[in-house]
Amino acid sequence: MQHIPIDEYVIDVLLPDLTGHDHAPTAFLVYIILWTALYREEQKRIARSLQELSETTGLSKSAVQNAIRVLKRRGLIKVFKTRPTAIPEYELVRHWVRRRAR
Repeated sequence: MQHIPIDEYVIDVLLPDLTGHDHAPTAFLVYIILWTALYREEQKRIARSLQELSETTGLSKSAVQNAIRVLKRRGLIKVFKTRPTAIPEYELVRHWVRRRAR
């Protein structure tokens, strides 16, 4: 079994902020799923359909869509599409890493 490192910020700040303040625990779950997929594939961006994210998280597609909206609004992910009907590519925005580096 492979261990996946997660920044302390994600657990200490992001978890209580998304689940408590925003009342969006589904957004935290989707964020963790994207983090895990990106780590495993060692990529900066990863393509995942709503169906794939729905199956992975156990959430409905509409719940995943709402979670994606929350994450985009909060500036925690970037979503890229080549066409309107294309499977989106997701990139995590880890703003706390840049802040520490200064």
